[in-house]
Amino acid sequence: MDKKLMVSLLLDFYGSLLSQKQREIMDFYYNDDLSLSEVADNIGITRQGVHDTVKRTETALYEMEEKLGLYKRFELVEKQLSAIENLSQNIEKTNEASYKDASIHNNVSKIIDIIHKLR
Repeated sequence: MDKKLMVSLLLDFYGSLLSQKQREIMDFYYNDDLSLSEVADNIGITRQGVHDTVKRTETALYEMEEKLGLYKRFELVEKQLSAIENLSQNIEKTNEASYKDASIHNNVSKIIDIIHKLR
């Protein structure tokens, strides 16, 4: 995965654990796609200060993910929900083609509704 995308995702998961200044700098740099100089002008610190903060915060975000694994867990849950949804749709197709059982249809609909609520 592209580093910018990964850091942006990690910011979504762990941003609230950062200081306000770290969040602000990372948001400008990664989400608003500003250069180090532009971020420095907006924040009122040196370009080197922004660079150091970005590097330290990136390291902190990767360490948080390594220890807590929230993004990895989220990704796994999303894959499993997709698999459950696909299996449910296959059950529904088989039911429509062979059985036409209303209770199967209702239960599959409930499963798919639960999946959508979880997302």
